[in-house]
Parts: sequence; C-alpha cells; structure tokens
Amino acid sequence: MTESKALDVRWAKPLRRLRISPAGLSVLALLSSGQLAYADEGGISVYLPGFYGSFTSVPTEPGWSLATVYYHTSIDAGRNARFPRGGRGEVDVGIEGRSDAVFFVPTYTFTEPVLNDAQASIGLLVPLLRSRVQVDATLTGPFGNTVSGQRSDSLTALGDVAPFGMLKWNDGVNNFMTYATVSIPVGSYDPDRIVNGGFGHAAIDSGVGYTYLDPSTGREFSITGGLTYNFENPDTDYQNGIDGHIDWAASQFFNEHLHAGLVGYAFQQLTGDSGEGASLGDFKSRVFGIGPQIGYKFDVNDTTAGYVNLKGFYEFGAKNRPEGWNVWLTLNFSPAAKKPAE
Repeated sequence: MTESKALDVRWAKPLRRLRISPAGLSVLALLSSGQLAYADEGGISVYLPGFYGSFTSVPTEPGWSLATVYYHTSIDAGRNARFPRGGRGEVDVGIEGRSDAVFFVPTYTFTEPVLNDAQASIGLLVPLLRSRVQVDATLTGPFGNTVSGQRSDSLTALGDVAPFGMLKWNDGVNNFMTYATVSIPVGSYDPDRIVNGGFGHAAIDSGVGYTYLDPSTGREFSITGGLTYNFENPDTDYQNGIDGHIDWAASQFFNEHLHAGLVGYAFQQLTGDSGEGASLGDFKSRVFGIGPQIGYKFDVNDTTAGYVNLKGFYEFGAKNRPEGWNVWLTLNFSPAAKKPAE
C-alpha cells in the first residue's frame, strides 16, 4: 500500500461509524473584504470574525472543492461613536449600515502528504459585496473645525482577493491545522468614500486551528486563532495595528447528516494604529460574538459531496467598533470520501 493510500484510509476510519465525509465539512475561510466589519481605520478590519467554523481542521478528500458563502450584517455604532477615515484627518460620527457579500473559495487539496504526513491545500478567496452606510456627521481637520451633515453611500463592488495555503494533520479524534494568507488590495477603493469594496492596503494573516471530532459520540469542537499584520495605506498614511482573533464552534450530530450547536468569536486589536492619518490615536478595538448554527451533509452523486451550514452571531462588548448581528449561509461541494475496503 502506498503512503497516499494509507493516508486516505486513516482519514476514513475515525469517521466510519457516522459515515461522515470530511470533504465538504471543512469550509476554508480566510480573509474578507466586507467593509461593514468595523475596527482599525474607518472601524474596518481585514479579518472578518466568525469566518472559521466547525470542522475547520479536519482533513478533506484530495482534489478540487468550491465553497460559496453568503454573508449579511447589520451594524450601528451609536450617534456619538467616532471612526477615522481618509488622509485629511477626517472622522465619521455615528455610523450605521448593512452589507451583503458573497465569497467564492475554490480550493485544491493535494494527494501526496508533506511535512510529517500533513495534508496540503491551496486556494483563493474572491469577495463580491453590496453595502450601504450612513454617518451622522463628518469632522474634517486636526481639530474637527469643519463639519458636514448626514451622509450616506452605497456600493456594489469586488473586494480584495486573498490567496492562501493550509496544512492539516489527523491523529484519531484530534485534528490540527495551520494556515497563512495574503490580502491583495485589488478591490474597489477610494479614500473619500465612506464605503469601499477594498481596504487600500495589503495584509498578512496566519494562525493555527484544532478540531475534536468523536464519531462514537457525534460531538465536535473547533477553535482557530490567528494574527493579522496590516501594511500602511499609501492613500491615507494610516497603518492599522496587529489584530488578534479567535473563532470557535461546537456541535452535536443527530445522525450521519445533521448537526447543530453554537458558534462564537473574539476579536482584539493588540497594537495601536499609527501614521499621520491616525487622528484618533492608537484606536484599539475589540468585539465578541455568539450564536447558533445548523449544518447538513448530503451526497450529490458518487463522486461529489455537499454540505450546507447556517450560522448567526449576536455581537457584544464592542470597543471602537460598532455592534450588530450577522448571518452566514455556506454551500460547499467537494470530492466524496472513498468508501473503506470491507
């Protein structure tokens, strides 16, 4: 038996009792460009909390897969909350808005293992979004001596794309993962707009994950943590600080197809913002979220497996960031698991 065939069997054995295919359960979710996910400059962070979920670290079947994620969020920062924007010391006051985005995530998983039996994957995240934002006022100048009235803006545009790579390891009920991704600033961006498709700067995000999956009980728990390093925005002379983020999910299988449980996240900016455009100082931000999830695994045909997941988050504990709620609907197609030999 070749090493790759042994690897395939090893992935299948821990899941055989529930007959759950790891393919289709692990939705690859890295950086996003949904510009209503507020923190940092303009209250916007490159990493969108909640993107990682259940089964993130479980190895998948080799070959091509495609995840399509619909995301909706609604936020309100309050009438007195202030957020820096633009390169002229502009500050927006009282932000509220909503956004709808679709993320396309094609991924290729290699057959041959690397680095001590790790399974390697590469892919690309491509976002398309529709956003509408309203601000009560915009202060201009170092002392806010120029004030404009209420403004609103809407935009349908392509966001920044994010190529990524992942490595995954399996050891019985324990699964481990590490990832790295780069946000490339090719999305629609104008520093004078109050809503954008892109961020106007590049970023690097990297982290690790763990999934506990026990077929004998049908219980699953996943946690993923990472750090985001942001490069300076050349249009605004503003550099976001380093962001830390943790996503987690827990669920129970009721049969070989259906599971449900809870999801949550914590986002904390670790270092302050800097640069000439950082008119509000270090502007460190944080937010927490929690909510329910439900998922269903199904067979499309003999060679393709499908998975659909719905989850939602209620946000709380925000600082320098609007609170709100968001909903995710994911549909993933990937190679079906090979049936184990009798």
